[in-house]
Amino acid sequence: MGLFSKKLEIPAPAAALPGRAEEIPVPPTHFVNGNPMKGPFPAHMEQAVFGLGCFWGAERKFWQTDGVFVTAAGYAGGSTANPLYEEVCSGMTGHTEVVLVVYDPATVNFEHLLTVFWESHDPTQGMRQGNDIGTQYRSAIYTTTDEQLVQAEASRQRYEDSLRESGYPAITTEIAPAPPFYYAEHYHQQYLAKVPNGYCGLGGTGVCYPADQQPE
Repeated sequence: MGLFSKKLEIPAPAAALPGRAEEIPVPPTHFVNGNPMKGPFPAHMEQAVFGLGCFWGAERKFWQTDGVFVTAAGYAGGSTANPLYEEVCSGMTGHTEVVLVVYDPATVNFEHLLTVFWESHDPTQGMRQGNDIGTQYRSAIYTTTDEQLVQAEASRQRYEDSLRESGYPAITTEIAPAPPFYYAEHYHQQYLAKVPNGYCGLGGTGVCYPADQQPE
């Protein structure tokens, strides 16, 4: 992945690349668990979208989590419809690299997914993650329910308090209701299962996330 883009400002919608109407094709099933990559998903499943740097390593963090039905690498948070990877890397789509996580709330709750998210990267770095620099590496949580949004915002405050105690600056993670999710190209999907020694730039802060202990 590396230093493909030095662009640190999200373009205005009018300045973003136009994109295309055609969806990017992806394999029908997940390379690791064989579940369908696209919906409709089982009715009891819930979804959330997380951005925490390069989506190769980020996707692996979530497919390894018990209770996750399927994951997919993609793009969200920008203006360009159905963008190509090279377009996202140009900084002219406004998207960040994200992972769609479809999960069974009877097995894994959203709070646990938040723990995976916060502890797997440094959410204080703005438009970068480690040596990966650019708008597509920014930290983000995109929620699909009002309850998720409330939980995500509360979790940011809790983790920011813990980070400050360890000398970190303020969290820069974007938290918002989920915008359109666009699947990334087939070669990005479950990349680190296909290329086990492939690049993974993820690195957490080493600060534990203080999960909400309140009963749900």
